[in-house]
Amino acid sequence: MLLSIALIIFSGLLFGCVMKKKRLPAIIGYLFAGFLIGPYCLRWLDISILQISGEIRQIALVIILMKAGLSLDVDDLRRIGGPAVLLCFVPATCEILSFVLFAPGLLNLSLIESALLGSVLAAVSPAIVVPRMTRMMDEGWGTGKGIPQMIVAGASADDVYVIVIFSALLSLCSGGSVTAWDFLQIPIAVVSGIFVGIATGLCMAFLLKKIQMSTIHEFIILLSSAFLLLALEDAMKPLFSLSGLLATMSMCITIRFRDIQTAKENAQLCGKVWICAEIFLFTLVGAIVNVSYIAQAGFFMIVMLLIGLCFRLAGTWLSVSGKGLTIKDKFFCAFAETPKATVQAAIGGIPLAAGLACGNTILAFAVLAILVTAPVGAILIDSTYQKWLTKDK
Repeated sequence: MLLSIALIIFSGLLFGCVMKKKRLPAIIGYLFAGFLIGPYCLRWLDISILQISGEIRQIALVIILMKAGLSLDVDDLRRIGGPAVLLCFVPATCEILSFVLFAPGLLNLSLIESALLGSVLAAVSPAIVVPRMTRMMDEGWGTGKGIPQMIVAGASADDVYVIVIFSALLSLCSGGSVTAWDFLQIPIAVVSGIFVGIATGLCMAFLLKKIQMSTIHEFIILLSSAFLLLALEDAMKPLFSLSGLLATMSMCITIRFRDIQTAKENAQLCGKVWICAEIFLFTLVGAIVNVSYIAQAGFFMIVMLLIGLCFRLAGTWLSVSGKGLTIKDKFFCAFAETPKATVQAAIGGIPLAAGLACGNTILAFAVLAILVTAPVGAILIDSTYQKWLTKDK
């Protein structure tokens, strides 16, 4: 496993640097490095690290959500209001609707299979979006209008919404039943996650104020607390839904509200740790991408992907309308909602593992979406935010 870790770091850094020299996002290099050394190409990675790749990707995601929470201003979220809430579910709903309308004809799927495919594709990737939005917040781009703040909030809750819908639709496709309680899990997961996160944040803020310690020790305690919140999510599943990721971000937002200096110091440390975590996250995503499935992704899959993105753009535009944003601001918000990677990598293979007839199609589509939207979305964000948004500090 140690050799595999070294290969991930060195290959990721190498190809990431190559992409940067070409003025492209480093994550393109990380994805390619992962594919190259992964099980579908050179097969250099130890099977043991692939077996825990899901947990490693989750750790990386926790770190960047901590950074987002420690950087978000509560007053900004209050000022943004409605658009941040709408971004949590409107773009994803529009994208799922596009699959229900068009996938049966284009991909020869049933309505329920089309909805299941849409739920896999509808989640935005916080691992791509959040670090870019936090960098914008640090530099002051678009913060006066609350653009990066509302995108961070929307991207974090969007995944909860989509995964609950996916679970309900998977049960239907597998011959199970879905009740109103299943759909009630969405608001329950959001509200309980926020409530538990705030309570934990208040406790952590009190603890960190009473016990003087170095920033690195504070970071270790906060990271461990985040892991406990994710473990609590799993423990509570038999009783009710709770979003551990939303709880993590709520905890960090609360800490910033109670002690802004501690939050800023830990946010800076999160940013440094993210440099390494990002390499592992996207290299391991690249490693699980089986390009052979793309051979199944013919012309109609590409058409369906574009239709879904157009519906998502419309949903994002609708969500941020009436906020006093310019046309360029709205287009930027739409671009920021396009990247897909982590959720698709996590759930794209579940329908196939469940033995569903549409499993291969869904997995192929998930791979296609990652390869197309992850780099393209990152490029669109990186190349437009300084040109289209206003710098406010």
